Amino acid sequence: MKNKSLKEIVKAVKKVSPDFSVSLERNCVVLRGETDSWDKVIEAGQAAVSKRFLGVINDIKLKNFTQIVRAPKISDNALEGRSPDVLIIGAGIVGAAIAREIARYKLSALIVDKGYDVATAASSRNDGCVHVGIDLHKGQQKLYYNGRGNKLFPKLTAELGVDFEQRGHVLLLYKKAEKLFAPLFKLRAKQNGIEGVRYMSRDELLAVEPKLPSWCSGGIYMPSGGIVSPYKLTVALAENAVENGVELSLNTVVKSMEVRDGEIKSVLTNRGRVYPKLVINAAGVYSDIIADMAGDRTFTVHPRKGTNIILDKKAAGYVRTSMAKSPFSFVPDAVENLNKSTFKNFLAAATSKSHTKGGGVVHTIDNNVLVGPTATEVPDREDYGTDKADIDMIMAKQKVTAQSMNYGDVITYFSGTRAATYEEDFVVRKGIFTKNIIEAAGIQSPGITAAPAIGVETAAWAAEMLGAGKKENFNPIRKPIPHLASMSFSERDEFIKNNPDYGVIVCRCEEVSRGEIIDALNSPVPVDSIDAIKRRVRPGMGRCQGGFCSPLVAGIISEVKNIPLTEVKKGGEQSEILISSTK
Repeated sequence: MKNKSLKEIVKAVKKVSPDFSVSLERNCVVLRGETDSWDKVIEAGQAAVSKRFLGVINDIKLKNFTQIVRAPKISDNALEGRSPDVLIIGAGIVGAAIAREIARYKLSALIVDKGYDVATAASSRNDGCVHVGIDLHKGQQKLYYNGRGNKLFPKLTAELGVDFEQRGHVLLLYKKAEKLFAPLFKLRAKQNGIEGVRYMSRDELLAVEPKLPSWCSGGIYMPSGGIVSPYKLTVALAENAVENGVELSLNTVVKSMEVRDGEIKSVLTNRGRVYPKLVINAAGVYSDIIADMAGDRTFTVHPRKGTNIILDKKAAGYVRTSMAKSPFSFVPDAVENLNKSTFKNFLAAATSKSHTKGGGVVHTIDNNVLVGPTATEVPDREDYGTDKADIDMIMAKQKVTAQSMNYGDVITYFSGTRAATYEEDFVVRKGIFTKNIIEAAGIQSPGITAAPAIGVETAAWAAEMLGAGKKENFNPIRKPIPHLASMSFSERDEFIKNNPDYGVIVCRCEEVSRGEIIDALNSPVPVDSIDAIKRRVRPGMGRCQGGFCSPLVAGIISEVKNIPLTEVKKGGEQSEILISSTK
């Protein structure tokens, strides 16, 4: 990030469009205007970034576009008059991590989310990689929280009963001479506090990755890289927070805030007005909107869409780690001889302005293979659509790494939007213009890795600001739902004797039993939809994508929740599956 003056910024923005205005307000660069090009909105925002100022507030409007918020239609007074010590806005992985850490203190806390469940947005729409931080830069909040978060994962996941593996991350090299760049990786690793990074020859790497592409001569192995299910971790964090006294209100959208004398007095939701002492903003792609309501905005979120592909479990052998072609390695056969341009290419990659890691091939914690993602700037904060062009691009690009991969391996694909700021960094801080807010905003990759550390530090700030000490009875242990498929035959037999529902297989692909689904329905965060059950115990995530088991899951929901089948939903509001009985 350059140290540009306001005059230099004005010149750069006017070059994008002479119709855009630039002003300096509360030490923030504010852009205004209107255009029919989203690319120009992004370009102007990027041109306005400077170390000299707090941040970029990009209010340039895109003609003929209005953001449609997927807000719940419910309206009641369930929260009217509530006065928690802490109101957390957003129940993704960051909000859930904060809630669990807040529960350690003598504080009352309420976490709200506009979704029908936790982890319905970015926290269930990413690759689940626990990153090492080799691509991050000194001075970034990303680097600070990623490094600390990575180290918390072994203990955290053990306490919460969530599967986690540190299989490592691998960057593949093409030519043997590229080994010469290994010291540069090691230097970056040392600067970023990453342990164990080393070069491995092809023969050494084959012990880690038996199906290396034919062109690979070796690679950079980073053992602290890990993999987790991001939505299962979010669920576990939220459940443990609730078990320790935090209240969760779903289908709850923040509409406005009453702010006087630099302090939030109340927060209006669709379920009543709340009077918190402190607000924590973990609202993902809407975090700048929340900050604006609170009078504390210094940043702008511009959604960055990414599409991923999921391969069947029969393709699990394609990769054991998280594997990608090194950003400075040429695609095989593109260049036959190393020359000066190769080194220039490495330097360009090392200092790249690209805001994506480029994607790769990942062995997921559930024994699938994930391929992707893409990175596309979009105006819609909730653009979850997929298209064939993106799928074709991912397959063509990543087949270089996973050479055996083919379209027959694909069982599904999905998209999500990342909460990128123009500064390309997190905004984790106490309020600047508003006294009783903490921002945990602009969290994009490596947000999964950073979330535990953001939770620890943010909760400590909250306790300090409200003068709260720690509880003596906080219980960090969460008992997970047993998974039949992970048990030995003798364990299954014993378990089924005690609970016959575990002997009834509902999802054949994932070997999910009726007992697991019933336990999920009765979990500390109550759920009653097919997708919510899917996030917890995986029925419908196999090859048939719910073609066989979805009707059975719907029937169990109807039975346990004592509601008609016609009221069982796939996900949120207006997602009913059945209209009426035919007989």
